[in-house]
Amino acid sequence: MNLLSGNGLQQTTNYRVVFCLFIFMLLLHFFLGSLLLLIHSDIYDIKTHYFHPYTLTIVHTMALGWATMIIFGASHQLLPVLIEGKLDSNLLAYLTFGFTSIGIPFIAYAFYNWQVGFPMKIGAVLINLGVICYLVNIISSIYYSTKKRCTHVVYFCGIYLAFFQQRFFGLLLVFNFSYPLLPDNSLDYLTLHSHLGIIGWFLLLVIGVGSRLIPMFLISKYTNVKQLWIIFTLVNISLLSFIVLRILQFESVYYFISIFLSLLAIVFFVQYCLRAYKVRIRKSVDEQMKISLLSVLLMLAPLLVLLIVLLMIPVDKNYNMATLYGFCIFFGWLTAIILGMTFKTLPFIVWNKVYRRISHAGKTPVPKDLFKESIFNWMAITYIFGFIIFVLGLVFSISIILKIGAFSLFASSILYILNVIIILTHQSKVS
Repeated sequence: MNLLSGNGLQQTTNYRVVFCLFIFMLLLHFFLGSLLLLIHSDIYDIKTHYFHPYTLTIVHTMALGWATMIIFGASHQLLPVLIEGKLDSNLLAYLTFGFTSIGIPFIAYAFYNWQVGFPMKIGAVLINLGVICYLVNIISSIYYSTKKRCTHVVYFCGIYLAFFQQRFFGLLLVFNFSYPLLPDNSLDYLTLHSHLGIIGWFLLLVIGVGSRLIPMFLISKYTNVKQLWIIFTLVNISLLSFIVLRILQFESVYYFISIFLSLLAIVFFVQYCLRAYKVRIRKSVDEQMKISLLSVLLMLAPLLVLLIVLLMIPVDKNYNMATLYGFCIFFGWLTAIILGMTFKTLPFIVWNKVYRRISHAGKTPVPKDLFKESIFNWMAITYIFGFIIFVLGLVFSISIILKIGAFSLFASSILYILNVIIILTHQSKVS
């Protein structure tokens, strides 16, 4: 709590920057991704290739609009606390928001209508400009900070550089549709592009942030710097080995090396979280933390699916398994941790904005009172139910099950939006 309130929060970014990123994500992307899944869920009850316009639209909506935008907002808030300084430039933060918030709809529209010309190119360029602004802002903030060698700071430097590489590679793939910039066609590089983002950006970021936030919100003093460095090394070797194997076109059996290294890193991270949980000071764990801890276990799901695909089902024979792999990542692991952490961090930010200067005037609500717990509980129920049902629909290729699962996820997105609006529109109540 001390990291997000009092002196810690006074060093962080202007709340308007964070609100912009949260509101943009709120108004569009979880809702839009779930809506598109509901509308087009019937395409997954047949052997539909994962390189499908609707699938690409959903993936990029969830990856860029949902996960990345909320990560931008959270990291603008969290990084100044970790480096014990301030964000170097609010202007660059606004430019990050401006470029990406315009570029993402262009990309989504281009994929949905499969227009590889101007809309896709301008979207890719704008997103990369936003990422450059973000990267410059983060690196300059770290440069002027007092904690340049902190483990989590090094994590973030590696993560942000990997993210820039992944987005720039995506830009090359977009232009490769029209100009022969790469030796092969863009489809041949799709798995490389996606795993640069999944492993280099999302996996490392979740581990880096989770290893800090989970003990903090559990009020646990557990830390193990050596284990975090081992995890960091394993994930990076896994990513580099995958890139080498993919470029040199080794047989699929060799990919088990990369999978094993990532699996080992995740197991170590799960162990890290369990130890923090066991020595926690706060014995009662709230529902938000339960969802976040569930997301740690869901990190294993995509790798288990990938192992099944490689061992039993060639991906060119059953595209639903490839879709299941992506679904477990974007609607499972990443969405679960975002749903949990939103209602741990956003209430603190709003509470600080509303009550920091008047908290001495009387009794104020605590941050958890800023949202409706009943709505959160129903959101969690519909999300977990929808995720499980949609997974079953993908495994057995049954259209009605897919529709039920997608509808439940869509309902969860509406409940999420409603609760976030309640937080953002909270007015002061001092008794």
